[in-house]
Amino acid sequence: MTNRMLSVLTLMLGLLCSAGSYAAVQWIDEVVAVSGQDVIPRSELEMQMKIIAGELGASGKSLERKLLLKQVLDKMVLESLQVQRAKSMGIRVDDTQLDQTIRKIAAENRMDLPRFRQALQKEGLDFEAFRENIRRELMISQLHKRVRASQVNVSDREIDDLLATNTAQGDANKRYRLRHILIAVPEAAAPETLEKARKQAEKVRSRAVEGGDFARLAASFSNGSNALKGGDLGWRAGDELPTLFADTVRKMKAGDVSEVIHSPSGFHIIKVEKVEGDAGTPSVEQTRARHILITTNDVITDSKARETLAALRARIQRGDDFGKLAKQYSDDEGSAKLGGELGWAIPGTYVPAFEKTLAMLKPGEISKPFKSTFGWHIVQLQERRVAPIDKGVLRQRARSFLVKQKQDEALERWLRRLRNESFVEYRLPELKDAQEGG
Repeated sequence: MTNRMLSVLTLMLGLLCSAGSYAAVQWIDEVVAVSGQDVIPRSELEMQMKIIAGELGASGKSLERKLLLKQVLDKMVLESLQVQRAKSMGIRVDDTQLDQTIRKIAAENRMDLPRFRQALQKEGLDFEAFRENIRRELMISQLHKRVRASQVNVSDREIDDLLATNTAQGDANKRYRLRHILIAVPEAAAPETLEKARKQAEKVRSRAVEGGDFARLAASFSNGSNALKGGDLGWRAGDELPTLFADTVRKMKAGDVSEVIHSPSGFHIIKVEKVEGDAGTPSVEQTRARHILITTNDVITDSKARETLAALRARIQRGDDFGKLAKQYSDDEGSAKLGGELGWAIPGTYVPAFEKTLAMLKPGEISKPFKSTFGWHIVQLQERRVAPIDKGVLRQRARSFLVKQKQDEALERWLRRLRNESFVEYRLPELKDAQEGG
């Protein structure tokens, strides 16, 4: 969730708006869509258009305005419906939780709250509007957690089958950078609806194969959740490819575009942007590290913790023993008695801030003081090694992957039903052919 908010913040801070921002908009009261019990004004649509176009970069600039309008308005409508449903389910984000989140965002951008507020105002962005946008993001996140929390069963047979497939393919050490286009169809769609969607998917695929910008095509035509990010699915490990695409992707090379793939959700097109790694026995890079943790309280402030750790780091660099200082100063009782030793660990063992810092170090290096959810740290990377992944770890990874995949599919189905069962009316003249009701 934090990464998503930081992305939104970066886009908002980087947005080059005309002086006055919202105040410069003349058509602020024009309603462009009705979404359930809510309305969407043109001012919000145009602002989102600028943000999304900026995120898409060159692809966004070259998009036909009508296509981007439709995609952005669809996204805003779905978000509005989710906020309404969250409220009806009693989901609330109080000011204390909201302020904590905003302070965290400010800290991640190396600002305190007053400086952060000034930065927003300098860009012509209203702080209260920003707060309410974050509140909506948090509400939607909590809604998704509730939907995904429904019981998901993964059998031992499913785990065995996945592990057997991954072993046979031998690509657990490979990583694939993927993009995705979905031409969605409603549940129990009529044959003519399916055929129309299939033809559209084939047409979009042909344009991609002929050299069309895949990110632009995704932003223009995809109904997938990542459409306005150019269909970017990010990097996927070979043993964590979506089951629907796994066999297809494993046969593809960088730059290839898949055939159209049919699923209950609709018709999918995959592009492999890059491939890294080699086939072989599943292995992972492990790290051995030690750290000193100082937690904060009413007496020990962030500033005091940072200063103390900076002084300890300087002493270690002058020759003092890291282990002795860890035993004396670290608030991590478990590792302190071991001289700060954390042992060998695989990716995903530590919280994101700790992992990110550790990843930037060379063996023997000591980090500068940094903050995580546990407090302030300095960490020393002692060694790195590549080792086979334990079978128990492989099974747990397989189980976690299958659970997440089923939860993602359940959330996707739930969102489609929410959209199909809700009243939506487009009032934007540019999109007369997009008007829908539910």
